Amino acid sequence: MTDQQRRTKILATLGPATDPPGMLDRLLKAGVDVVRLNFSHGDPSSQLARAEAVRAAACRVGVEVGILADLPGPKIRIERFAEGKVELSAGDPFDLIASEDAPAGSNTEVGVSYLELPQDVAPGDTLLLDDGLMQLRVDSVEGARIRCTVLNDGVLSDRKGLNKLGGGLSLGALTERDRELIKVAAEAGADFIAVSFCRNAEDMEEARRVAREAGSEAAMVAKVERAEAIENLVEIVDASDVVMVARGDLGVEIGDAELPGLQKKIIKVALERSKVVITATQMLQSMVESPIPTRAEVLDVANAVIDGTDAVMLSAESAAGRYPVKAVEALVRICLGAERQFSHDTDFEAAPRNLQRVDQAIAMATMFLTEHIGIRAIVAMTESGGTARFLSRFRSGVPIYAFSRHAGARRRMAMMRDVFPIDYDSRGQTPGEAGRGAIERLVRVGGLQAGERVVFTSGERMEHRGSTNTLRLLEVGPDGQAVGLGEL
Repeated sequence: MTDQQRRTKILATLGPATDPPGMLDRLLKAGVDVVRLNFSHGDPSSQLARAEAVRAAACRVGVEVGILADLPGPKIRIERFAEGKVELSAGDPFDLIASEDAPAGSNTEVGVSYLELPQDVAPGDTLLLDDGLMQLRVDSVEGARIRCTVLNDGVLSDRKGLNKLGGGLSLGALTERDRELIKVAAEAGADFIAVSFCRNAEDMEEARRVAREAGSEAAMVAKVERAEAIENLVEIVDASDVVMVARGDLGVEIGDAELPGLQKKIIKVALERSKVVITATQMLQSMVESPIPTRAEVLDVANAVIDGTDAVMLSAESAAGRYPVKAVEALVRICLGAERQFSHDTDFEAAPRNLQRVDQAIAMATMFLTEHIGIRAIVAMTESGGTARFLSRFRSGVPIYAFSRHAGARRRMAMMRDVFPIDYDSRGQTPGEAGRGAIERLVRVGGLQAGERVVFTSGERMEHRGSTNTLRLLEVGPDGQAVGLGEL
């Protein structure tokens, strides 16, 4: 254990840069907690191979590492050009053709993959291509042909993405390909499945149903990247286990100026509703080519940490960048620095009232004790990870050691801020025996010392999910044994 344990978790996207032998081990040793398999690229066999490699590397390094399978979703793209790319100038006429038999693109037209696009646009709309680098104004819609005017100079190349400023595209979140890839994610043993371009709670509920039918117990991640998702934010958060602030497409649809405020709002809503939250996209974009981040990137990551995000994510920086390990090391440094600035005063007045679950009430009582009587750590015995999640929502300055015998639960807890999952089989033990065993384990690895106080949470029925109903105040004795100080 170190003097300051990093509490914000790090996700790293896998790709060509992480495939060389030994690279995964280096990334995990550098501090990666969860890896992301981007199902928009590569075939299922390559993603299954990467998942297997991650499990093997985690075993070698001796860490709990989650796997997030990120579905492609209904990404709208233009089709290919006859010459690969065209150069356009402001004022040029340029048509989009929503037809399966659209000709190869030219400097006056190109096909588009979403055949219902003509029904979703109207004259005066602004269409954003290539993450907003190319903008088109819709002039008229004539059958499958959308006549536009180019608004800025630039180069447009094959298969670039297309968004509508302000949102309003009616396509659903789950495509047929997504449904098949959920089965691949289940086969890979993914701990998280991310749903791209979700619009509402129904999208998340459908994805969860498909995952469960495929035999997956993965936590469901809602990627907030459409304007419609902002309008339905609360219901999406409630229908999800994890929320991702997917700043790429979201920034394109709503405009860059609105993005900082919305990022803070999404993080706040997720925490208020006891959900895990990831901040993603271009966190350290310059490190695709540079060995060090810019100061602006450092401030961006730090602000997300100070706002309370559970995790920050690398995309191209780790998947295709020149310095994947250095990018992880940079995130570690920034997170540690930002956490030293984080306010740990829990606002109990703002905490939820009329709690419906006992484990939520135990979590609130635990944090109240932590704030007022000098606790060194929280030890939670948990089957599913639910108790650790409720504890971590309060964002205290105290580490939460979550002991579980279930590997899947430990890997899902690897995404939770302040939570350090530990393999421990409490079957056949009383809560008292489990508490003593957990304390002895932490003393051995340097996590606790004699005289330090610990809050211990458990259930009277140790092997049942959702049974946490007991809180004990313990102190580490001179011999490293747990001494009971009281029980609630």
